[in-house]
Amino acid sequence: MNDRLPEGLDAFLDSAGWHGASVDPLAGDASFRRYFRIESNGRKAMLMHAPPPHEDPRPFLEVAEWLHAQGLRAPVIYAARAEDGWVLLEDFGDDRMRDVLDLHPDQEVETYRAAIDALVALHGHSAGPFPPYDMAVYQREVALFTEWYCPAAGLDVDAAGWAAAWDAVLQPVLERQQPGVTVLRDYHAENIMLLGAGEPQGLIDFQDALIGHRAYDLVSLLQDARRDVSPELEQAMLRHYLAQVDGGDHFLSDYAVLGAQRNAKIVGIFARLWQRDGKPRYLPMIPRVWEAMERDLAEPALAPVAQWFADNIPSAVRQAHGGKLGEFQG
Repeated sequence: MNDRLPEGLDAFLDSAGWHGASVDPLAGDASFRRYFRIESNGRKAMLMHAPPPHEDPRPFLEVAEWLHAQGLRAPVIYAARAEDGWVLLEDFGDDRMRDVLDLHPDQEVETYRAAIDALVALHGHSAGPFPPYDMAVYQREVALFTEWYCPAAGLDVDAAGWAAAWDAVLQPVLERQQPGVTVLRDYHAENIMLLGAGEPQGLIDFQDALIGHRAYDLVSLLQDARRDVSPELEQAMLRHYLAQVDGGDHFLSDYAVLGAQRNAKIVGIFARLWQRDGKPRYLPMIPRVWEAMERDLAEPALAPVAQWFADNIPSAVRQAHGGKLGEFQG
């Protein structure tokens, strides 16, 4: 086991006061980060290795500090050596929201309501000291669809027209998202930890936080790439959020626009993970994401993007293949 552990792990644990701790590697995610469960004399912790140059743990540390200052439940940081990519943090246990709901589907409504309430609390604070979710970021993300998914699917598409359509669609959303809230950007059932009765839900994987639209994390949660969320539950949770927050006249329209934007990005990311990084396990999730994107495209505010799809990926092709890679060819 030790020969598979990153160089410098033991030295970091020694300096953090965890000499001789047991180290149990955990399954990896879609990034270069690695996680380890640490135990020593009854103490437990999680060790994150986010090695440069591919990763930088400093944003994670900064967002965690800000979340704590707002009274939100990010993991406590025990020790860090950011320049080497090491962070020792609180172990939230094994009860991910997705796993708990797989075992206890009868708890779905109350669990999602609690996740919505956490966003209400987050949005009740002024935005943190983070970069803006601006047009450049939105466009860079949706470009992943034409850069990675379309070539992988054998589709020759109008990339310039794609960018132009999104410019038209996103500009009103950008104006309405001001002054903005803290957007965690990957807020879904695999990144929410259930910490027990009476405890708030634990937040993880928030290092990419930006200042953006309050609908974005709702989309991330309710149009989850990794877990089926019924349209009925999605609508019920949107009502639960809007019963507590004044989203404005265009909130549901903006929600659909950001849903299509996020889902297009995810389809592109999953294609890139397969082709560039040799991680095909995300491909079976694409039809779920594609289905949500199709629902979003029915929103009139997305007409320029819907027209691009009609011109470049006809609806009959989309319906027949549901976004699955390798099935457009021939």
